[in-house]
Amino acid sequence: MNILYIFKNRLLTAITMLSVALLVSTSCNKSTVYDMPYTTSYGGLGSTGGPGPNDVFIQGLTFYPASISVLAGTTITWTNKDAIAYSVTSNTSLFNSGSIAFRKTFAYTFSTAGTYTYFCSIYPSMVATVTVR
Repeated sequence: MNILYIFKNRLLTAITMLSVALLVSTSCNKSTVYDMPYTTSYGGLGSTGGPGPNDVFIQGLTFYPASISVLAGTTITWTNKDAIAYSVTSNTSLFNSGSIAFRKTFAYTFSTAGTYTYFCSIYPSMVATVTVR
């Protein structure tokens, strides 16, 4: 009976370790939060994937993409994908979104060529650029 007791303990230990390994491996996949469906500015559900060519997602304390290049006259739309508020604030006070709530957007049209650095006034370490050609 002692051998049976040892076998059961080892079997339970092995099952527990396998379960933990499986849990860890499935939680550490390479997909990002940008692979999830996103909400459009009108409240509908968009397709999966990242932002469009003139869009910036704000999520996970980052602007995504952190650098975007557009032609003069292009409107960039920032969308907050997090449950916390962010802002989009130009380093030169050219634009300031104020607080952007979850699923809300801010848009700005860039009419003049140049490089525009912006940040989040709530989380100032968040920095990104728009290059206008």
